[in-house]
Amino acid sequence: MITEQGLIAGRDPNGFRPLAMARLGGAVCFGSESCAFDLLAASFERELEPGEVVVAREGELRSHRVARAAAPRRCVFEHVYFARPDSVVFGDSVAQVRGRLGAQLAREAPAAADVVVPVPDSGLYAALGYSRESGLPFELGMTRNHYVGRTFIEPKQSIRNFGVKVKLNPVPSIIRGRRVVLIDDSIVRGTTSRKIVRMVREAGAAEVHLRISSPPTAWPCFYGIDTPRRSELIAATHTLAEIRAFVEADSVAYLSLEGLLGCVSGERASYCTACWSGAYPVSIAGEDRRQAELFPVGEEEIRP
Repeated sequence: MITEQGLIAGRDPNGFRPLAMARLGGAVCFGSESCAFDLLAASFERELEPGEVVVAREGELRSHRVARAAAPRRCVFEHVYFARPDSVVFGDSVAQVRGRLGAQLAREAPAAADVVVPVPDSGLYAALGYSRESGLPFELGMTRNHYVGRTFIEPKQSIRNFGVKVKLNPVPSIIRGRRVVLIDDSIVRGTTSRKIVRMVREAGAAEVHLRISSPPTAWPCFYGIDTPRRSELIAATHTLAEIRAFVEADSVAYLSLEGLLGCVSGERASYCTACWSGAYPVSIAGEDRRQAELFPVGEEEIRP
């Protein structure tokens, strides 16, 4: 918040979302990610603590703890997808964490294949980690149009479908005739993954093995991210075999929750994993509770 007297920045009591602070000469800067400071040539100083409020006024910087005491529950999905790879979030380099996720995924879910291909851009660093750990060559077998936003948060399926076609395009000369390990960060509804797998097959892939650098997303988020109802999440309504059949891949495998938590440096209990485990650290009620139910009363099952 900006007032006539100064600048006020606060972080929620559980620290679900990151909030970083930097210095630029005699000024103080705040940003949701450290990469925001690079453009300003500001010096990253630290992240605000959960429940901390910092007031910058008349050349002074004062810290207050005004929120109720709460255990830290940092969103580990920031490392999987939300944050930019050139940021430091919760004390870890996002790019390095994603590389470790890919390496752990290769150990947990190897594939008999010829090439590792990322779904750009969020699957890029995990694919590099998978390639290095598995010994399979890494190739940029898909090209992304960077003038298109993130498709899973678009409000309508028709918009998401069109967005996928505009956003991604395979490179047939890299894919044709090869067994492809396709690396992505998550599967939400499954419809985007199916379209990508179809693209890769149409480009001539002999086989497509989909590998996901996070656990199955089976629960909605209520801590600052607009995700679908649980009944729209394919992992909540389908078995792994059904997901594989739906996305039309030769095989599908996810990273385990234990494997993921082993790739970040903080205490495991300090992270929120509600979108994978359904264990919400802050209770939910009302409309949020209805969205977290698999099939709310009066609604039919929503199949992708």
